[in-house]
Amino acid sequence: MSVQDFVDEIETKSISVKEASKLMGKSEQFIRIGLRNNRLPFGVAVQLSAQWTYYISPKLFYDYIGYNPTQTTTV
Repeated sequence: MSVQDFVDEIETKSISVKEASKLMGKSEQFIRIGLRNNRLPFGVAVQLSAQWTYYISPKLFYDYIGYNPTQTTTV
C-alpha cells in the first residue's frame, strides 16, 4: 500500500464536524450537540476528560442526508 492509498483510506473513514455542518447547512455546534445527545444517528461523541471527540461515519451520514457519493451528477 502506498502512502497516498493510506491517506485516501483514512480520509474516507470519517467526516469532520465542519464538513458535516456545511453539507447539512447547519452550524458546527448543531452537529456537536446533536451527536452528544444521541439525536443524530450518523456518529458518536465521546468525552475524554474535559474535551469531546467526534466520529461521523461517512456511510451513515450520506444515508441520512440522502446523498450517494458513487452516483454521478449530470448538469
